[in-house]
Amino acid sequence: MSKSVQKITLSQSRDIPFNKLVLSQSNVRRIKAGVSIEELAQDIARRTLLQSLTVRAVLDDEGAETGMFEVPAGGRRYRALELLVKQKRLARTALIPCVVRTEGLAEEDSLAENVQRAPLHPLDQFRAFRDLREKGTGEEEIAAVFFVSVQVVKQRLKLAAVSSKLLDIYAEDGMTLDQLMAFTVNPDHERQEQVWEALQRSHNKEPYYVRRLLTEGAVRASDKRAQFVGIEAYETAGGDVMRDLFQQDDGGWLQNPVLLDRLVAEKLEREADSVRGENWKWIEVAIDLPYGHAYGLRQITGEPVAMSEEEVATAEALRAESERLEQAHADADELPEEVDLRLGEIETALAALDDRPVRYDPEEIARAGVFVSIDGSGELRVERGYVRPEDEPALPQAEPATDPETSSAAAGSALPDTDEVRAGMSVAQEQPEEEGGIKPIPDRLMTELTAYRTLALRDALAQHPDVAFLAALHALCLKLFYRYTPESCLEIDVKSVVFGGQAPGLNDTAIAKAVDERHQRWSEQLPRESAELWDALIAFDPDSRDALFAHCVALSVNAVFEPWNRRPHALAHADRIAEAVSLDIVAAGWSPTVDNYFGRVTKTRIVEAVREAKGETAAQLIEHLKKSEMAERAEALLAGSSWLPEPLRTPGQVTGAPSPISEVRECSSAGSVGEESAVTGYETAIGDSELAVEDVFVPAEQPLVAAE
Repeated sequence: MSKSVQKITLSQSRDIPFNKLVLSQSNVRRIKAGVSIEELAQDIARRTLLQSLTVRAVLDDEGAETGMFEVPAGGRRYRALELLVKQKRLARTALIPCVVRTEGLAEEDSLAENVQRAPLHPLDQFRAFRDLREKGTGEEEIAAVFFVSVQVVKQRLKLAAVSSKLLDIYAEDGMTLDQLMAFTVNPDHERQEQVWEALQRSHNKEPYYVRRLLTEGAVRASDKRAQFVGIEAYETAGGDVMRDLFQQDDGGWLQNPVLLDRLVAEKLEREADSVRGENWKWIEVAIDLPYGHAYGLRQITGEPVAMSEEEVATAEALRAESERLEQAHADADELPEEVDLRLGEIETALAALDDRPVRYDPEEIARAGVFVSIDGSGELRVERGYVRPEDEPALPQAEPATDPETSSAAAGSALPDTDEVRAGMSVAQEQPEEEGGIKPIPDRLMTELTAYRTLALRDALAQHPDVAFLAALHALCLKLFYRYTPESCLEIDVKSVVFGGQAPGLNDTAIAKAVDERHQRWSEQLPRESAELWDALIAFDPDSRDALFAHCVALSVNAVFEPWNRRPHALAHADRIAEAVSLDIVAAGWSPTVDNYFGRVTKTRIVEAVREAKGETAAQLIEHLKKSEMAERAEALLAGSSWLPEPLRTPGQVTGAPSPISEVRECSSAGSVGEESAVTGYETAIGDSELAVEDVFVPAEQPLVAAE
């Protein structure tokens, strides 16, 4: 006998006036989640109710219907409708579509509606936003309809624009959402798929690594070339910019470096043309100039152009206004926005007035030149007034002193041997010496006398250290600040090494700027003519002389390793000086990166660096990585540390090795790459090497603290 199939009977649907509905206490939802009631009310007002309420008849004590209905499922929709009624946007007797349940319990209705509902996959949402955009709905309108920000809409549209192949992989849980976000950096679908294939052969699948692969060859918007040209000008010229909508990208990446370099060269040339109008003899134009490019060149000094009467009056008025505003708000904890803005404008205007143009001597301009380049922040750098040695004017040569006797003999040998000439010479020889003036001291005697004086001067100078110091300082300044002339009797010379090989950007480092600024300050304090230098040095106070002497001696330091010029004793001496001055390279701003160290040494050295700075555990976590990945991990891990390679270390400055417990903590709180923590990378490394944090030896007296 066959078993009959029980047919399903659907619950009755009815339109019930809103004032006949009450919220049930059997609703299982207790915790607020999702969009707010206010946002849901706005959505219902725009689109009406898209889903019926589930209700049950309210019974009296005898089980008879009272005409009221409770809402066990759809409580948020009920509250949204209630809000519309309160706002008088919906009538209290408006008919609400409801499904009337009679079987089971009210709690079952509420639980089933929430549990059986399948959440929308994020990809479906991304594609839905894309479809709306393609149908003409603007981003602002989409954001307003779905109660999200415009930035969120742009992000979801960007996710929907990733290669369809990668979207299918994401839909099948073959890729994380963070990885998908990383792929939005580069809009090229072919490149996205190439990077995904490369990831399948790599240990590293972290989002930051995806971004690095997708932006290879591109130029960061923070690069000084991009800052110099401007992103807008680059895009106007047809350049594309890759942007990351999901983390801080410093303006993105410029995809066409060739176009960027052309724009930089053209703008630099235009700037150089404006400088050429000043009639300098030569102009050297370059994006980067090596540190020390002006060594050996004399810099001419000009006179700042004085302010006009109108400019002086303007400056005085601005200063008076600034003082008045500051006094009026002296007691305020915080300046009003408009006052703060005005003070900033005044400060900018005064700075522009104080930055006076410089007027140079036309004769000096005719023999001097200019360097035109870009500084580290992308601003134009114009260095005027440098004279090359070959362009220096010839020094006037004093006529050599001659001995009359020798001159007479020479003259006599040039005259014909006649009776008249011999007679004339006899008469001249008979004349007394006084009539022709006192004869100069013979050269040989001059040499003997001055040799004695030199020895006496050496002995006397050795007994006056203060004068000896002044004389040495005078000789050094002649060499370093003036066109070299033999004005010093001291056989003291100074050489300032020009670095043959240097890291890119050395000219823009804080150290280089500090040295150059200090040299410029001293140049401004010294007289223009070298003949006046001695008197100027005498007028300096002792502290100023000491500081100037230290500056001059410091410029002569050469501790550069050169493979072709072995100087072990000189480098050892540099160590002694570094120890004496407590040289701290870390405080000077150097830290190990892929570019300046890790990417240029062997894997063994990278591992050893991590071992020294972070301990054995951290070293083991990167040993299995490829060279490029290992270098990146090492940079992230050692960021902020005090580790230095051997050539940069100062004797006596010893860094202790970390303890095992600190190794674990440092691994779990490693520095970030972009906005993503290196912890994620180390979790991957731990998984690949089958080494877990729990496997690390921790002494019993040092309990392991969980990473936050």
